[in-house]
Amino acid sequence: MASLTDDAIARIQQMIVSGELQPGQRLPPEKELSESLGLSRNSLREAVKALELIRVLDVRRGDGTYVTSLEPGVLLEAVSFVVDMHHDRSLVDLLEVRRILEPASAVLATARASEQQIDELATLMQSVGEDTGVEDLVAHDLLFHSTIAGIGGNQYLSGLLDALSSKTVRVRVWRGLTQNGSVQRTLDEHAAIVDAIRRRDPQLVQALVVSHVEGVERWLRRSLD
Repeated sequence: MASLTDDAIARIQQMIVSGELQPGQRLPPEKELSESLGLSRNSLREAVKALELIRVLDVRRGDGTYVTSLEPGVLLEAVSFVVDMHHDRSLVDLLEVRRILEPASAVLATARASEQQIDELATLMQSVGEDTGVEDLVAHDLLFHSTIAGIGGNQYLSGLLDALSSKTVRVRVWRGLTQNGSVQRTLDEHAAIVDAIRRRDPQLVQALVVSHVEGVERWLRRSLD
């Protein structure tokens, strides 16, 4: 059954890649689609369920099955779910991925940010301090990094970073940082990153972001030992 379902998934995927099915388009009725693809209706149903889980398809009860927008943010929602399911030890691996991707995203932002966007980043820093509660710190941290990624202009990179930076992960990390008195240092690092972006210094921005993420990664490794 698994191989038949995999075949059905591959067939639907090919229809999307070839342009036969467009974002937002309604799929043909189940009977018609299964016959045209030479698949059993059961295999097709299993394939649709699997593609719905990863947000490629949207099953609307009583209306039909549609291709989603296929926007990066939609497709990467499944990644956020997987991230939230990881255990603490796996968070180190996730931070390693962030350490690779976030500097590249920040370098793009350095080249593409308008002065207004840089001012907005600086304004974000004024709303938090060492006495800010964990939930507000998490909200700030998510918005700060997401804003930089958004300024970079690469939707897939921005979406992937947002998926890796789920709120559940951030709460766990920030709670530990708060308990260990590292909040102000982290916020100072945020301010230094904004300043380096304003100076249009991509090498400095890259070094600061690597150090910033690596610091959190190092703290997490120590806390898990």
